[in-house]
Amino acid sequence: MDTSKFFDLKGKTAIVTGAAAGIGKASCEVLSAYGANVVVSDYNLEAAQQTADAINKSGGTAIAVDCDVTKDDALVNLIDKTVAEFGGLHILVNNVGGGRAGKESPSEITLDQFKHVYDMNVFSMWRLCQLAAPHMKTAGYGSIINMSSMASINKSEAISAYASSKAAINHMTRNLAFDFGPEIRINAIGPGAVRTHALSTVLTPEIEKVMLKHTPLQRLGEVEDIAGAVLYFAAPISSWTSGQILFVNGGGEQTLS
Repeated sequence: MDTSKFFDLKGKTAIVTGAAAGIGKASCEVLSAYGANVVVSDYNLEAAQQTADAINKSGGTAIAVDCDVTKDDALVNLIDKTVAEFGGLHILVNNVGGGRAGKESPSEITLDQFKHVYDMNVFSMWRLCQLAAPHMKTAGYGSIINMSSMASINKSEAISAYASSKAAINHMTRNLAFDFGPEIRINAIGPGAVRTHALSTVLTPEIEKVMLKHTPLQRLGEVEDIAGAVLYFAAPISSWTSGQILFVNGGGEQTLS
């Protein structure tokens, strides 16, 4: 068995959305470390450029591209700039996501707010998949990784827009696997509670203790934990894996009850 190519991404080009910080940034760093050219995509171009600069300084190859995923012309521009710069596209990490988790009570959320969650979490992913697929088929190698969430299978109050959008990502991923094969693999990752800036704004020792009650590994996730799953799906080691949802959650559920 030749294991030398399992994680070899040399000559491959990867786009990561929402890549200026958190899971997206960690994913860029890991993909670069294994040889990929990285396109750091984010609506905050200054922060994206900082991430790209750090990768380049460490010996990798990265560019930053401004992209608001809710705007179709920005998605087209992202793909066009990537192909123009690197000559092709092999890996797409649809990391951007958002919602008003815990603040989506039907008596409070508006229809426009609900639609915006789907624009960001579902429609942008589908559109980028559509735009990226022809380039991946031409290259003869494609891996698309969609960022889902434990919310896609958990049940809670005031989170119907975000949770249902993540559930849609799961089923969209499973079905697109049939559309995109055999050249392109498409999978999704469902993170549990990860120590990001967003979580740090609400996390207290008391809340953390409750969240770990049903977590066998007895710790919250780190961005590197999710980036490791991204690497697995991006790399040749997962060449016979498609249409799958991988929950990376310490073995349990980080709920508040």
